[in-house]
Order: sequence, then C-alpha cells, then structure tokens
Amino acid sequence: MEESVHTSLPPELPLDKSLEENLRRLKQFTGGSSDVIIKDGMLSGCRIAVITCEGMADTDTLAQLIYNNLKDVGEERLPPEEVIARLFEKYLIAAEQLEIKNLGDLTLKLQSGFAIVLADGCSRGIAIGIQGYAARGVDEPSVQLNVRGSREGFVEVIRKNMALIRRRIKSPTLVFEMSVMGERSNTDICLCYLSDKVSPALLEDVKRRLKQVKLNTILESGYIQPFLEGSGGWFFSECGTCERPDSFAAKLYEGRVGILVDGTPFALTVPYLFIENFQTLDDYTQKPFYALFIRIVRLAAYFITLFLPGAYVAVAAYSPEMLPSALILNLAAAEQTAPYSLMAECLLIHFMYEILREAGIRLPRPIGHAIGVVGGIVIGDITVNAGLVGAPMVLIVALSGLCSFVVPALYERTVLLRFIYILAGGIFGLYGLLLAAGVIIIKMCSLNTYGIPYMSPISPFDPDSSRDMLVRAGWRRLQKGDVTIQGLNGSHVSEE
Repeated sequence: MEESVHTSLPPELPLDKSLEENLRRLKQFTGGSSDVIIKDGMLSGCRIAVITCEGMADTDTLAQLIYNNLKDVGEERLPPEEVIARLFEKYLIAAEQLEIKNLGDLTLKLQSGFAIVLADGCSRGIAIGIQGYAARGVDEPSVQLNVRGSREGFVEVIRKNMALIRRRIKSPTLVFEMSVMGERSNTDICLCYLSDKVSPALLEDVKRRLKQVKLNTILESGYIQPFLEGSGGWFFSECGTCERPDSFAAKLYEGRVGILVDGTPFALTVPYLFIENFQTLDDYTQKPFYALFIRIVRLAAYFITLFLPGAYVAVAAYSPEMLPSALILNLAAAEQTAPYSLMAECLLIHFMYEILREAGIRLPRPIGHAIGVVGGIVIGDITVNAGLVGAPMVLIVALSGLCSFVVPALYERTVLLRFIYILAGGIFGLYGLLLAAGVIIIKMCSLNTYGIPYMSPISPFDPDSSRDMLVRAGWRRLQKGDVTIQGLNGSHVSEE
C-alpha cells in the first residue's frame, strides 16, 4: 500500500531530475488521490508526463493546446533541458504559463486547474493555465436587487469577478493584487484598488490585517471579515459586503479597498460607513427628488423596526396618558385576557417571528414560502383567539418585521437591538428606552474604522459629502469634484 501521509514531504522540496521520483513524491504528497491524472509519453527522445487534476482542467483546451502541439514537435532527439525550454518558449504558448521548481508549487497549481508538464532528466516543470472547472454563470444578484441598471452579479470564480470589475473600470490605475491564504484550502484572495484614489496608509493597514489571518481553511469572505474590522466589528459592520460589480466599482472610485475571495459571490469593501446602509444604486439612476423620498422611507422604516416595539411597550405600560383615549380603551380590551405582561408578550411574539423566518429560509423554497405565509397567519390568528397576546401586539410585530427588510444590511444588529429596546422600555419605560438608544448612538459616533469616523459624514458633519447623504444632488453638481473617504472631516488617514 502506498504511503498516504501528506505532511511527510516538505512543500519547498525541489523537483528531482528523475521523472519517476517526482511522480512518486507527488503521489506521496497528495496521498495517492484518485483525481490526479498522469499521462506519460515520449517527446524528442525524452520521456515526459502531463499531469492534471480531474474536473479542474478543461479537457478540450488540454487536447488542443498541449496534445495537438506535442504531436507536431518532430522526431529530433534533444536533451531534457532543451525539451523543456522549447516547450516553454515555442510549443506550449498559453495566457498563463509558469515555471515550477518545487513540490508545493506543483501541487498548488495542479489543484488550481493547471496542467503540469514534467520531463525526465530536468528538475523543473511547466504549469499551463487551462482551468475548466464547473462554475455558475453570471446572473442577477440574489440580495442586492435594483430596478434600473446592470443585472450582473459576482459569481464564485474570482477570475470572472475580476473581469466584471475591469469591464467597468478600464483604467490603468485599477490594480489587482493576487495572494493565497489558508494553509489547507490555499484560497485565492485578490486586493482591488485604484492607485490614484486609495490612501497608501489605508492600503498598508489592510495588507497588515490580512497577514494576521492564520486560518487553515477559507471557504467564504466571512472567514476573513472579522480580521478586517476593528473593536466595534463584533456588532457594527466596519467591513461591507457587496454582490454587485457596479456598486463595487463605485466604492473603489471613492478610495476604498476591495477584497475578492475565490469561491464566494460576496466581495468585501473597507472602510464601511453607517450611511452606506441606506444608499443603493437605484438612487443614482432616478431623479434626485425621488431618491430623497426613498431614502427618507428607508430611514423611517429603520427607526420603526428598531424603536416601535420598545416604544409601544414603554408607553402602554408606563405612560398610557400619551395615547388617545379611544386607543387606550381598545388596548385595555385587547390586553385584559392576556396572561402575560406587555413586555413578555412582545418578546414572545418576536421570538416566534424569528423562528418562522429562520424556518422559511432553511427549508426548500416552495415549502419555505408556505411556512412563512401559512405559519404567520395561523399562529398569529391562534395566539390572538387563544388570548395569549393582544391583536395590537401582532400588528406591531408585523409592521416592525416588514420594515426590517427595507434595510437588509442592518437586519442582524436590528434584531438584537430590538430585543434590547423592548427590555429597556418594559423595565424602565421611555427613560430606559432613550438611555439605551443614547448609549448605542454614543458608541457608534466613537467608532473609527481605519481612521475614518464610522458615522461620517453625519458626525462630524462634512458639507462636501452632504450632497450625497440624505439629499442626493443632481449629476451636474456631483460631477464637480470627487470625494474620497480619506478626505472626509475627522479622517486620520493621509491622502498621500
């Protein structure tokens, strides 16, 4: 039985001149994996081997680019070094063609979809890029939808995502920096930035944080996102996610740094500011007056989903005199049969709502829709008829739940803050609710993400950026000078 210990050979082990020894080392290093395909033969009197990984290389390209060219080499006998040199310079010409000198590079390129050519008597090989693994085609984003504009979204293949960005920024200042992260997964990571827009200090800070990532496996951009966030990243999003190449390109124009991760359609952008949660691409394709209206709607929906349940509990329990008399009578009639307090009712019904939502997401799509609709109607009706909760409480929960989807980027922290505000309002009334809100606002205003205030350009206020804050100015005004994130008020990041 062949040895299957992957770590028995160091990755930096140089290739041997013997082809048999190199193949033996490869089988030992990969544990004799059955997806490693070796095709050997003779070329110019020298024994060669073409090595591919099944399912990772395009078989049609392999036949046309390598096998067909090798047939036309001729019968002239050449030394092994000369065979490799001619293959590298003359016969095998591809967009990606690299020299392989050690076992680690050979295995990494092989498992990345390259075809490896080795020759007996030569201690180096050739890696030819003929990637052809199965991948999803470019399709409309599943989360960040829009009414007008591009219907293209990022896919799982990092090279396609880079091409989608390049199509939108045909500028020599657009820079892609590739690297490999993850000791086991060897995941491709790409830094994207505009060299004439980005702050060198910001770029170096991002690179420093990425070097601190020592994970064995990176399967999604969420694995490295915590390393790109600061002290407030445990709760507030200091690193944004983006599913659209056009939005991603717009953020690069503002001096941000983007990170693409192979295997996921969600890219990362840093730094990320709070105001970005209320901005979409449609705001810039519509009339300024309508963009203003829609942003007001989003902001109002966010405050409703955040404060309405807690404010309802606080006012109804501690300050009923603030409500109209007719509403107080209806509320008293609805709550007189309920066995729990208003705070307990609100917590219970919100918890049930989150269970229904999670069930609808995890189940297959046809069943998930049925669970969401039927479950919501049945459970809501039964809980009211059984007297467990009052009808006004169900309406409050339904309205806050509906408003939470208007700003989906803030949903996770909105759910937690909503429970906190319900507890604060139910225990301490409006004073507790306002105190809890004040603590959160102070924390948000104190955050600095990469030296840039998290609440900028709201706090500290920036007049230049206010033209695209709540009110979106027309393009005639927006074209008069670019605003970069390092140029915002309160920024501690140098522009040079």
